[in-house]
Amino acid sequence: MHTRRKDADNRRHRLLQPVSAIDGCSWWITKLLESQGRQRQWKLTRKTSSATLQTESSMHEIESTGDIYVLGSFGALHFWSWTLWTRVARRSLHCFAWLRSWKPRMEMRKMPGNMGWPLIGETLSFLSDFSSPSGVYGFVKKRRRSHGRVFKTSILGRPTVFVTGREASRVLLSGKDGSVRLNLSYAGKQVLGPTSLLTTAGEEHKQLRRLIAEPLSVDSLKRHFQFIDDWAIKTLEGWPGRPVLVLEEASTFTLKVITSIMMSLEPAGGEQDEFRANFKLISSTFASLPLKIPGTTFHRGIQARNRMYAMLDSMISRRRNGEHERHDFLQTLLRKHSKEGEDGGDDANKLTDTQLKDNVLTLLIAGHDTTTAALTWLIKFLGDNPHALQILREEHGRIRDARNGGTHLTWSEVNSMPYTNKVISETLRKATILPWFSRKAPQDFTVDGHTIKRDWSVNLDVVSMHHDEDVFPDPEKFDPSRFDKPLKPYSFLGFGSGPQMCPGMHLAKLEICVFIHHLICRYKWKPLDEDSSLHATLVRMPKNKYPIAVEPL
Repeated sequence: MHTRRKDADNRRHRLLQPVSAIDGCSWWITKLLESQGRQRQWKLTRKTSSATLQTESSMHEIESTGDIYVLGSFGALHFWSWTLWTRVARRSLHCFAWLRSWKPRMEMRKMPGNMGWPLIGETLSFLSDFSSPSGVYGFVKKRRRSHGRVFKTSILGRPTVFVTGREASRVLLSGKDGSVRLNLSYAGKQVLGPTSLLTTAGEEHKQLRRLIAEPLSVDSLKRHFQFIDDWAIKTLEGWPGRPVLVLEEASTFTLKVITSIMMSLEPAGGEQDEFRANFKLISSTFASLPLKIPGTTFHRGIQARNRMYAMLDSMISRRRNGEHERHDFLQTLLRKHSKEGEDGGDDANKLTDTQLKDNVLTLLIAGHDTTTAALTWLIKFLGDNPHALQILREEHGRIRDARNGGTHLTWSEVNSMPYTNKVISETLRKATILPWFSRKAPQDFTVDGHTIKRDWSVNLDVVSMHHDEDVFPDPEKFDPSRFDKPLKPYSFLGFGSGPQMCPGMHLAKLEICVFIHHLICRYKWKPLDEDSSLHATLVRMPKNKYPIAVEPL
């Protein structure tokens, strides 16, 4: 009897047929088998890299690539039954998703704006404007002109409301007890992972922010100051005598700085090249459609993320084995806050390896793209505004002359650059690198007579705030003196505000101050292309990468 049962199990195992299906279909398989009156109970469970088929008397491991398997021994009838069930399941999930989006649609019906076509909303217009010379903000600007400061729309199947103004900013960004929640796109959540600082809220977010704040504090950055200064000088030495794409050079500089601070990655070599290649693919994923189809930008980005995580796994393993210990962000977290670290303490103050990797990647992305864009725009705005450039040269000339020789900056000198900090703020205002902040409304509130319900998807229009003539007269003019006096709270959001303010703010300012000091003390430049179009990314960058010709002073 035992032999016959084993033979039957083996026949079923040999006749397993893979069928591509949507996630969660193990429930449908169970129901299908039950409907056929099978005496044996089969259970299909999903794992990361394998599917496990289990009977009363045996278990077989079937390697798969994420497909779900159906028992082919039950014949063609069951195959077609399974196909029918799959179609029903897919249609049901689509209908469920559409019905879930219907409630906010109904609640928003009295609000100005247009929800567009069923299901796709105004996605096509959004994508068209996304690739236009004025960038993604063109989509918002046209609708503000038609509907006012508050309007509704639907993008990529998600009903949302665009708002602007200090009151909306205060409610969405201040929050109480961690109630502020970021509203990342599906693509962003998939790339950054479930434990990222940008995908968590409440107590979990507060704990993560507290644990990762120490390695990015001002005191911790002092240890890396010399490397930043050395690498800025080395980068600029190669600029004279050739056309320079400032965006590309700024990207290389900021990535090498942050990978050194995060994990002591050497600024040159095969590991840096591999890391940079993967990083570029990951960065492009945020502006892509979330299609897990081989060959798509999203699929390539997810694969690159997995390769980067494999590199981090290897680094974490070597560090725990006592190899390659460094004084960097990763080592600090492993020593003080890893659940397998050396220090004791409550697990509430520890991070899992998943949290470590998700948040290292989060800080790499957040600390690279925005700083790259800010440095590029600052150099462009200085080139376009000789008066501001002259005042800045005078400030840095005094710092250099007081040094009595030597080219390297000191830490105290970086803290003596008041006009430089105003130039940075004015750059962030005029460029507004992140055109809006996407949030879930933490509570019901009213803006310009329109009620925003709790948990609605809300985008805070930062470009309009930074170009509000009541706060910033002549907003198109580059004028660092705007920041001679303190501004009203929540009117300037260069680094965000509230509980989710940019954790890498001090690092970004340090990189820019050091780089600009060496640039304006040694070189002059002129643009080679006057094109002001924007690159088709969520982070606003010049499309032409700002090409310049550089000469020594």
